[in-house]
Amino acid sequence: MWRLRESTHSVLTDEGGAILDERTGRWTHLTPTASAAVMLWLAGATEEEAAGQYATRYGIGFEQAADDVRTVAATLTAQGLATTDPVSRRRWWGWWR
Repeated sequence: MWRLRESTHSVLTDEGGAILDERTGRWTHLTPTASAAVMLWLAGATEEEAAGQYATRYGIGFEQAADDVRTVAATLTAQGLATTDPVSRRRWWGWWR
């Protein structure tokens, strides 16, 4: 499952968005279409569902929508802002060591 990393914070709207990386202090600005793709992914949609909703929203074919959604996900993953790794759970019982 694709998701943003724990050290990131997103501000997403229909007019665009941005993602803050706490580790570097840098903002990554998103176009309105990239912001929509991220919102669809974060809503818990599968890749197919996200692409279908994206295609409907922008009136484009499913293949083009799937390519667009994958490109946004791949770009954010390459920048270290997103991951497909499962959520890591911290051990609370070993904090005193």
